[in-house]
Amino acid sequence: MADGGKMKGVEGSGEGTGHGEDMDEEAREELELALSLGRRGWHLPPVPVPPPAPALRWSMVFPAWDPDAAGSSRAAESVWDSPPVPPLRFRDMWRGGGADADAGGAREAEEHNNVEEEEGSEDGDRDLQNKRPKVGAFGEESSGVNASFFGYEAPHLHAFAEHDHLKLSHGPENELDFGLSLISNDGGNDIPRETNSHGVCDVERSGGTNAEDLEIRMDLSDDLLHLIFSFLCQKDLCRAGAACKQWQSASMHEDFWKYLKFENTRISLQNFVNICHRYQNVTNLNLSGVLSAESLVIEAITFLRHLKTLIMGKGQLGETFFQALAECPLLNTLTVSDASLGSGIQEVTVNHDGLHELQIVKCRALRVSIRCHQLRILSLRRTGMAHVSLNCPQLLELDFQSCHKLSDTAIRQAATACPLLASLDMSSCSCVTDETLREIANACQNLSVLDASNCPNISFESVKLPMLVDLRLSSCEGITSASMGAVCFSRILEALQLDNCSLLTSVSLDLPHLKNISLVHLRKFADLNLRSPVLSYIKVSRCSALRCVTITSNALKKLVLQKQESLCNLSLQCHNLIDVDLSDCESLTNEICKVLSDGGGCPMLRSLILDNCELQVVILDGCDHLERASFCPVGLESLNLGICPKLSVLRIEAPNMSILELKGCGVLSEASINCPCLISLDASFCRQFMDDSLSQTAEACPLIEHLILSSCLSIDVRGLSSLHCLQKLALLDLSYTFLMNLKPVFDSCLQLKVLKLSACKYLSDSSLEPLYREGALPMLVELDLSYSSIGQTAIEELLACCTNLVNVNLNGCTNLHELVCGSDYCRSGDMPIDAFPPDSAPDKTKEIRESSDCQLEVLNCTGCPNIKKVVIPSTANYLNLSKINLNLSANLKEVDLKCSNLYNLNLSNCNSLEILKLDCPRLANLQLLACTMLQEDELKSALSFCGALEILNVHSCPQINTLDFGRLQAVCPTLKRIQSSLIA
Repeated sequence: MADGGKMKGVEGSGEGTGHGEDMDEEAREELELALSLGRRGWHLPPVPVPPPAPALRWSMVFPAWDPDAAGSSRAAESVWDSPPVPPLRFRDMWRGGGADADAGGAREAEEHNNVEEEEGSEDGDRDLQNKRPKVGAFGEESSGVNASFFGYEAPHLHAFAEHDHLKLSHGPENELDFGLSLISNDGGNDIPRETNSHGVCDVERSGGTNAEDLEIRMDLSDDLLHLIFSFLCQKDLCRAGAACKQWQSASMHEDFWKYLKFENTRISLQNFVNICHRYQNVTNLNLSGVLSAESLVIEAITFLRHLKTLIMGKGQLGETFFQALAECPLLNTLTVSDASLGSGIQEVTVNHDGLHELQIVKCRALRVSIRCHQLRILSLRRTGMAHVSLNCPQLLELDFQSCHKLSDTAIRQAATACPLLASLDMSSCSCVTDETLREIANACQNLSVLDASNCPNISFESVKLPMLVDLRLSSCEGITSASMGAVCFSRILEALQLDNCSLLTSVSLDLPHLKNISLVHLRKFADLNLRSPVLSYIKVSRCSALRCVTITSNALKKLVLQKQESLCNLSLQCHNLIDVDLSDCESLTNEICKVLSDGGGCPMLRSLILDNCELQVVILDGCDHLERASFCPVGLESLNLGICPKLSVLRIEAPNMSILELKGCGVLSEASINCPCLISLDASFCRQFMDDSLSQTAEACPLIEHLILSSCLSIDVRGLSSLHCLQKLALLDLSYTFLMNLKPVFDSCLQLKVLKLSACKYLSDSSLEPLYREGALPMLVELDLSYSSIGQTAIEELLACCTNLVNVNLNGCTNLHELVCGSDYCRSGDMPIDAFPPDSAPDKTKEIRESSDCQLEVLNCTGCPNIKKVVIPSTANYLNLSKINLNLSANLKEVDLKCSNLYNLNLSNCNSLEILKLDCPRLANLQLLACTMLQEDELKSALSFCGALEILNVHSCPQINTLDFGRLQAVCPTLKRIQSSLIA
């Protein structure tokens, strides 16, 4: 095989060794890149024609391949350096070359046709074309050989050794070889690549079957291919272009090759020149990390006249390179990084009239001279040079960051030579002084961005930059509170960075355009006062001495003041502030509540974090927009978040907290409460307070004594089951809930003293049976059944059997028709005969009733619309009953009371009352307001047995004449005051 004309094909599989294996990837990348030039020709050694397989499948093995050469870079290098070779023909592939091969191939083809004709006669009408396998451009049948041509091996190439239909003879002349050529496959006997999926037998057959019938195509339009290929990188375009002629043509479209990215790629000089020659419309070229990149550019510069962006990196770039750039008139961006400029003893000059942006980053040079009249952006960041000369009258941005070798004078001269300069970065240039800043301020009147961070010799005093918008002075040891006077001179300043200024003690700024400020790690910083209507971002961190913060802004939405251990005074007038994080501010006092509550300066507050704060009492009720609150951990003893209608997430970890009020947090759905000393929890009207939250709270707060769950509509039996953790629970309010089963309460809350079940519409008489039949809740003293659906019988049994009750509320009970106390309910006609099982509940209940006298003191029956009669005889033993309220019982007609200790009786608005019998020697206050049916004689009769009555209210009682006060006083001598509408 001739050198330079062809390249040996090697098997890519197996275990290659030595240098060939190490360089496999580089050679493969170069080969794929060369394919993009349209080099389509290949050559194969002579191959004998095998008999056809029954299923028309075929394969190849290459026993003469050298495994040591697999994937070697030597094979790839021969591609780059070899001249074009004639294209490969299928005749050469399967029959070999020369006259002998042609003759032998003819004989073999004739034998092959005869074999097929015999098979056709044996199979009858079998249609071979319909049985032929359908494969695509990358199918197993069509791409097994071609895959190795692309510089890598397809996985199914190993299968070739398993078949012996087609074999290559041994010997060096049988090594698979192919060449790359710019000549297209348009020869007269060539078979186009789009037919590369033909069966082998179809290719060798000299006549008979029409080739078009056997052709299998991937029919993709050029527009569709163009769209698909637009998503591919150059490496993938090379691979795709090796598939077929159509894909090759599509992948070679100049739209995909305007940006040549050869970063860290090994490429020969000749190949690079060829590529640039073919694609002369290249606009972007990246040669970063390419060996001898300077030579490549110089040699191909004549073909790069449309180049706009050039990226170079590493290696050596001499004066010749920069001079050659003049051949690229459209070049506007040049980037050079990590390179050595010049010979090290002479000045490097960059002179280009069209250059707009120049980046010379992390390079090494002695002196740099830049003469670019149209240059707008110049970066010399981290470039080691002792001197720089600029002649760039249009320069707007200049970057000298970390140019440690540049002197103060060199920086001053370079910056002042650019009168239009708007942005200057000289951070980490330790030699810069205030004098340089003042001269720059005088020469560059339009300077709006200045970064002088890590410049220890500047104090910024007496530096006046009226157009400054962005100022960065981080880690400037000379910055003090006196420097803020010069900062205030920049009235349009929008961003200020003062991190790590160790001598700064206070900042007081009133700047109408200030938007961002950063104050991090200021060890002596104690006072912050900011006033700006557009201030939207404040970063304050690691300022251990900060004590006072005053902020006024209409744009600030988030304030984070974490770990300010000394912060004790916070004043905010931020009407749009949403999030506040004061974590680890250990010195905050309870005065913070005035700032954060509804009447403070943050009416829109949604999220509040007070983790690790030592506050004792926090009252934030009425924060209408508060959505999230976190107190983990805190030293709080009391927290009031009542009436926060949007609070949905709450996290509390307070080991000392005893009182927590969440009343009115209607959307609170995620509550994590870990307060082991909590005694009182009010979660009334928390409609989304779930069973899981209740269970978690009960487990974490076992000392709770008062639990208010009124209107917690999401609480069910599962949540009540967790009450067994609250062994000290004394008050439980379940009013306005949908509960139907109270068994968990009766079983677990043995110390319960107050049970409120007001407006529990789904409770039935049987729900309360454990109270009056089983003696549940023996410590219960107050029961509220107001506006419930409890029936007449259950109420009478409760009053008769639960003698430990002190206060009973039956307000608004519609099923209460009469209240007759002291009768034996077991004999009542309303009781069913089998109400109790024999020898069980009646005896137990009777023992409970007879064991002690009735402790009832207050009986409230306000607004019972259907009650008509109330009778409490002396035999009822209500010796402690002191107050009865029957107000607004519109249908009440008869009241008969014999209560020796009754002190207050309210019968106001009982406009049906006709019969009033009282034997209450200690009654002092009688309210009969608007009892329109009550007669005066009936009243006198009742008062005759009330020897201690002092106050009588008969206002709006038309049947009673109170003008003659003496007559009533004669009946009741102790009467001191009468309230009546007839008395002036």
